[in-house]
Amino acid sequence: MSSADPTGRSGSAADDWRRQRTEAAAHQQRELDRQRARESAAARALLAEFVVRARERGLAPEPLRARSFDGATTYRTPLKGWYLRRNRSVAVGEDGEFYVLGVPGSLLGRLRGVTVEPSDPPIVLGKGGRDGESIDLADALALVLDGR
Repeated sequence: MSSADPTGRSGSAADDWRRQRTEAAAHQQRELDRQRARESAAARALLAEFVVRARERGLAPEPLRARSFDGATTYRTPLKGWYLRRNRSVAVGEDGEFYVLGVPGSLLGRLRGVTVEPSDPPIVLGKGGRDGESIDLADALALVLDGR
């Protein structure tokens, strides 16, 4: 029984190779996490500015409703804010937080409402989705401010 890795190395060389690959993967993950944190910080600044500008323009926040993942049912939430997409899947709350308004279906939720926790805001809404479904957060916020 050989302890060779997929590249044909054996023993200590294979262990070194695995360790290097593990370290490289961990480094790449740390870099991705840093990038995501920078983008979220920039997005949070955009959201805070949006809330101030929306209030200055007299745009009243509306009660936010969450939708079941299958899209069939909506649920009350204690939140007020502004929807950022026409399908009402994401919103910015009065508190300047970003909310993804998808929740699991629940009979109890239909009776009592649901609680939606804030999420880290992306700099691009719908990133990685189908063509035409992504939009820069700044553009989505501008559309809301323009009443579209």
